[in-house]
Amino acid sequence: MLNITDDLDLLIDVLPPEVAGTLRDRPNNFELLEVVLDLGRRPEARYPGEEVLLSDREVSQEDIDYVVSRIGEFTSDNRAGIERTLHRISCIRNRKGRIVGLTSRIGRAVFGTIRIIEDLVHKDQSVLLLGRPGVGKTTMLREVARFLADDLDKRVIVVDTSNEIAGDGDIPHPGIGTARRMQVPSPEFQHRVMIEAVENHMPEVIIIDEIGTDLEAAAARTIAERGVQLIATAHGNSLDNLILNPTLSDLVGGVESVTLSDEEARRRGTQKAILERRAPPTFDVLVEIQAFNKVSVHPDVADVVDNILRGNVVAPEGREMNAEGEVKKLESRPRRAFGEEKIAPASKQEAAPPVQERRIYPFGVSRQRLTQAIRQTRFPGLIVEHLDDADAVITLRPYFRRKPQTLHDAEARGIPVYVVKSNTIVQLEQVLLTMRSKRGPDPVVTALEEAENAIGQVLTASSAVDLNPQNAYIRRLQHLQAQRYNLLSRSLGKEPDRYVRIGPTRGG
Repeated sequence: MLNITDDLDLLIDVLPPEVAGTLRDRPNNFELLEVVLDLGRRPEARYPGEEVLLSDREVSQEDIDYVVSRIGEFTSDNRAGIERTLHRISCIRNRKGRIVGLTSRIGRAVFGTIRIIEDLVHKDQSVLLLGRPGVGKTTMLREVARFLADDLDKRVIVVDTSNEIAGDGDIPHPGIGTARRMQVPSPEFQHRVMIEAVENHMPEVIIIDEIGTDLEAAAARTIAERGVQLIATAHGNSLDNLILNPTLSDLVGGVESVTLSDEEARRRGTQKAILERRAPPTFDVLVEIQAFNKVSVHPDVADVVDNILRGNVVAPEGREMNAEGEVKKLESRPRRAFGEEKIAPASKQEAAPPVQERRIYPFGVSRQRLTQAIRQTRFPGLIVEHLDDADAVITLRPYFRRKPQTLHDAEARGIPVYVVKSNTIVQLEQVLLTMRSKRGPDPVVTALEEAENAIGQVLTASSAVDLNPQNAYIRRLQHLQAQRYNLLSRSLGKEPDRYVRIGPTRGG
């Protein structure tokens, strides 16, 4: 059974009296998500699928100052809290730095969520939790800290950035049990505090929320190599996302390009240029959280990453927890990362392999027309609502040229971006047919083979060679190839025409 505590009265007490009085009378505050106070607008409470106005009067500067005076200090990331609670108050400032808006987010400690992964953290293995924002990663992390510290009597340290795990104030929230907490003064210092925790306090377990930079990934590897159990969350929905993320792929061993001999390529039944895991993973086990009571588990990260990079089918272990706290295993759905197919010998390539369903995120493209194009071409595709759920993006040329943040994020994660000239059904049908074609060369393999040929030319003629334009992920792989031969490489040009130039070493 799950036990939920929220200390809601402590949050309501810091709100302006008129707003607080109205909010207390609401019957469904057990579902309350956040309270919003914006200068010159009416105060608002937000529930799942519902937004409720709390007053007929607009929020004044005095109302905002009233709240600010009753909470902790705002840190550099514009977040504050209420001591010994999990509530989070974030502020919006004007250009002069004055606070003109407040978002009070309800924090709840949920006891019992550990049961669905209890056996995994019990084995002294390092575990990485993934999932979309709001799915409950931090809640589960908090419960893991309590379980390891109280039930297993381990020395646990929580590295708490923005006080998300253990709440505001100097005394941590009881939700982490007897685990110790080290606060991070600013997000950019998280990697330093991670290392400090290991060097100064001799923990058996370190808990970290949201590993998101290469420095934090490097710190995590250092911790794991020192024999400390690491339980953490990271940006990304699935293992597929993580492998394609140049910044965080090191958490699961990293990816590098390897060129096989002709004989080895034939033996394996692959192209000569392939991707392989670069190093042992930082984390032994990876958990993809779909909901607080439903997860997919990869119990051996090294093995599953190797299989994914080889184009083999992987089948994570599904788990679901019922209302009584009982955990049952689900029938796993096999899947293949990157949409790759293992290349069979020429004699066996007569029948085309089945096409994997693609999860398409349309950016600036009509969903209605894309749906019609999918239906008319019988393309095995599914339109998704969020980039995190996608393995392909379709966008218009003007958007691709401007490169908004969404497309930058897609390329950083290695998600292929397909560009159409206009928002017409004909154009969308053409791009779907291109995506469906299994006879065309794989873009990653083609780009790596081009880099391999260029390296040969540079070594022979000692002159630089320019490669074709590629996205950021493929360019990174091409740079890795050049490094293996001690050649210089750099990226030139502007997106979407940015390309890699490979040249001889200085003095070569």
